[in-house]
Amino acid sequence: MRAFRLRLPAADEDAATAALWENGTLGLEVRSANGWLELLAYFPDSVAPATIREALPQAEVQPTPVPEVDWVARFREGFRPFPAGRFLIAPAWEAPAPSPDVLLVDPGRAFGTGTHETTRLCLGALEDLAARRRLGRTLDLGAGTGLLAIAAARLGASPVVASDLDPEAAASAVHHAALNGARLGVVRADGGRGLRPRSFDLVLANLMALLLVDRAAEIRTLLAPGAALVLSGLLVEDVAFVAEAFAACGTPRRRRLGEWAALLYEGTP
Repeated sequence: MRAFRLRLPAADEDAATAALWENGTLGLEVRSANGWLELLAYFPDSVAPATIREALPQAEVQPTPVPEVDWVARFREGFRPFPAGRFLIAPAWEAPAPSPDVLLVDPGRAFGTGTHETTRLCLGALEDLAARRRLGRTLDLGAGTGLLAIAAARLGASPVVASDLDPEAAASAVHHAALNGARLGVVRADGGRGLRPRSFDLVLANLMALLLVDRAAEIRTLLAPGAALVLSGLLVEDVAFVAEAFAACGTPRRRRLGEWAALLYEGTP
């Protein structure tokens, strides 16, 4: 892992953090002073300074040593229960009374603790769908912690499959299913490859825009007739680009939270 220190006007905070997430940051620390914003952004070793400078030409970008920090412990220090639609997302070590509306999270390396806008957009879309139709056979593609799959199961989806290529993510999904008492099928798979076509009444894909476009045909083949599809992980500026790749699925409903967006396609069940 490597780190970059960025300095830019404080007014650019939303656009800057969105651009860093879009370019694959592993985490951010934000500090502000006297109208200026300082960001400490962490990336995989493969990311070059030129990539960050191209994404944020208005920022001063300086590679900096990575401090030795227990990031999971630091995250736990500041992680408190918070609402996300009908759900309350709570840390496993601060669990409230058991309830179908409580989703317990034990943060590790897998993405999807509910704190990011993209996850909350998906949770909102799931609630909307569940209010109108039976969710049925559901796939959480690129599941990370499996939080979305667990929420779908709580909203009546069955059976529910959480799929991710990353072994740590698959292990995290298994752990979170047990933590929340949810029945999930957890599989390691590369996108839709290895999954039977036309098998799902609902597919959730909270992935980066470029990956969604690259895998659009593959994702569409997973949909049963009349299925619903939720796409998230998009910056607002990516919506037209992604919607074009999924035009065969019809006209989506759009959801927005800050700089992030989600698309909800809903066939006739």
